[in-house]
Amino acid sequence: MKKKYLYTAIMLFAILVAGMGLTGWYVSQTQEQTDGQELTVVTSFYPMYIAAENVIGDADGVRLENLSEPQTGCLHDFQLTPEDMKLLSTADVFIINGGGIESFMKEVAEAYPNLKIIEACENISLLSGEEDDTHHHEGETEEEHAHGDVNAHAWMSVSAYETQVQTIADGLSGADPERSSAYQNGAKAYLEKLDGLRKRQEKLKQEISGQSVILFHEAYAYVAEDYGLQVNYLLDLDEERQVSAGEVSDVLSAVRKGHVKYILAEELYGKSMGDTIRKESDAKVLYLDPLNRGTYEKDSYINGMKKNMEILEEAFYAKDH
Repeated sequence: MKKKYLYTAIMLFAILVAGMGLTGWYVSQTQEQTDGQELTVVTSFYPMYIAAENVIGDADGVRLENLSEPQTGCLHDFQLTPEDMKLLSTADVFIINGGGIESFMKEVAEAYPNLKIIEACENISLLSGEEDDTHHHEGETEEEHAHGDVNAHAWMSVSAYETQVQTIADGLSGADPERSSAYQNGAKAYLEKLDGLRKRQEKLKQEISGQSVILFHEAYAYVAEDYGLQVNYLLDLDEERQVSAGEVSDVLSAVRKGHVKYILAEELYGKSMGDTIRKESDAKVLYLDPLNRGTYEKDSYINGMKKNMEILEEAFYAKDH
């Protein structure tokens, strides 16, 4: 009988030990899965995706998605779809430009109050989007024009874009400390490339600083600031922009009074107006890429900015040399 009790006690002890071992193994496996689980990062639109793509680099376990199509452009009037909301429901981090470009952020914040949001413009002093009354679209109310109080196209300045890249790296590091070194290394490598771009820009600035220009897109206010150009007039053209005869007259007047030789425009929406001004004056229209759409290659921003520099170099150097 004693042997029977002893045998039973040994069996119970063995079961207890085995149970503890299995529990420990399960907890260990669960912890490993939690520690190494995939991080989903969603960006709002193209320039944020390219910045995040370079920062994340080859970091394991990170899934990067873009909310909008790469050809969407700026998101002032972007409407979220059920598919967009479904994507955001899977996100751990949402990277936005900020400054009002993502007009849907109130809806996102209400739907996903715990979503980590990184605002790339957070550490940038944004330019004003309303320097004078000529910036108003004809017929719009003050409420409709309110988004223009801040010009958030900061990625068009190389130095501001560098700040955005570092802000994204720091934000991801805070949200995902285990991969912090990967994010910081990715940012460092990308910033080295951007620094070369900025140095080339500084050289060109020495040649063209002080020149008068007219802008057909508010994004180019950052280009003008980077190169020290004097903006005589800004006419912000976009997808649904209808230019009035009075505005054409105002632009021509600004060209003649300011002896403006160059107009910076986006070909997609500024070609018609550009052709009109070119026929009625001696001003040359330089069509620059606003870098708000494109392909997903890591160097696409750098390549696009280089092309913009080449256009400026060709135009201004041809005049001065």
